[in-house]
Amino acid sequence: MERTPDGTPVGVDDPYAVAGVCDHLTDDGRCRFALTRSGDDPGFAADRRADGYDCHVGADGEWSACPHYRSTTDAKTCVRCDLDDVRLAHDEARPLVEEHHLSYGGDGSHEITVGLCRWCHAKVHGSIARIDDDASPDPEAIAERERRREAERSASAFETAGERYDPEE
Repeated sequence: MERTPDGTPVGVDDPYAVAGVCDHLTDDGRCRFALTRSGDDPGFAADRRADGYDCHVGADGEWSACPHYRSTTDAKTCVRCDLDDVRLAHDEARPLVEEHHLSYGGDGSHEITVGLCRWCHAKVHGSIARIDDDASPDPEAIAERERRREAERSASAFETAGERYDPEE
């Protein structure tokens, strides 16, 4: 299994097997990296420019062949247990679903991330749990999600000023 720089498991044997489309790929199949960051790798940008900025690996899905491949997540749902994140405005609480690195950028590798809830994240790093395990949300995760949903519902409920403020106080 792949490992972090600290030696803990990341939950997959091959990050590219679960990686998504490159973050730099535009809707029309061009390489956004070459279009917007040509100064970072002039040779790569020149090669892409000669091909009309077409992604040279996107059609084949051989993402590992691209030196600037990157696939990151919005981290809104856990890929292991399907727990959805619930964020409350003006609340500094830790997110339920966090970005989990399968591969780290730098050293010639590519940054590949998926979303994992805090509970699955701990299981993956602390044991031999895999991100593709058939898992259910942890009871503590469900309780926290429901607590946040209830806070969300109560914050959106309409109350008259008379209900909110007691004139006797």
